[in-house]
Amino acid sequence: METNESIVRDKLDVIFELQKSLDEDIAARRNLDHTPEEWIRMDVLAMVSELAELLDEVNFKWWKNPKPINEESLHGELVDILHFFISMCIRAGMSPESLYEGYIAKNRENFDRQYGRSQKKGYDVNEKEDTGHDNP
Repeated sequence: METNESIVRDKLDVIFELQKSLDEDIAARRNLDHTPEEWIRMDVLAMVSELAELLDEVNFKWWKNPKPINEESLHGELVDILHFFISMCIRAGMSPESLYEGYIAKNRENFDRQYGRSQKKGYDVNEKEDTGHDNP
């Protein structure tokens, strides 16, 4: 019987495979030849553009009357962002497994920081960070 963990990994593998195929197809059809570093820069810019589109979906303009959120459009923008994120992972040499392992480790560290179990300073809820400024 499959566990949720193996199902998630299988889906992440599929996402990586599909994205790699799409990226290779686009590069071949459009005769694009960039270094991984150039591709990552372009993916970051594309993701920033998609993030701006996401912002438009969630009424960030406080100076305008809010509109009902279109959940389908909201989800579509999140999927667009995922496309570019996965492309960057592939170009940076990450596998679905290394992304998963990195996420698990960072998630654990983030919880440890929130509960004072980390060596990283500045996360304790009751701790005041010394900024070097004399604020009252």
